[in-house]
Amino acid sequence: MDDRQLRLFYTISEVSEVTGIKPYVLRYWEKEFPKIKPSREKSRRCYRSEDIQTILLIKKLLYEEGYTIAGAKLKLRQEIKELKASKDKKIILLRKQLQDLLKIVKEK
Repeated sequence: MDDRQLRLFYTISEVSEVTGIKPYVLRYWEKEFPKIKPSREKSRRCYRSEDIQTILLIKKLLYEEGYTIAGAKLKLRQEIKELKASKDKKIILLRKQLQDLLKIVKEK
């Protein structure tokens, strides 16, 4: 397993190497896509795994699926909303299951 897979943060050069996106493009995308928010440590960008996944999704939308920047922004917002809705449904289901378990435990 690569050391980079185990780390919490990655430099812009590492993200560039992993994603195939030039550093200047990554800096531009940070301005265009608010979802990409690397933290800063001594003026160096520190990307999380979540940032890298977002960058790969943006790359796919722009380079493979032919979206414009504006179109990719809309699509990304849409996917984030769908993901949030899916998570909310899972939380509701989990809460119901926990309540059912609690009832069973209280009955015994």
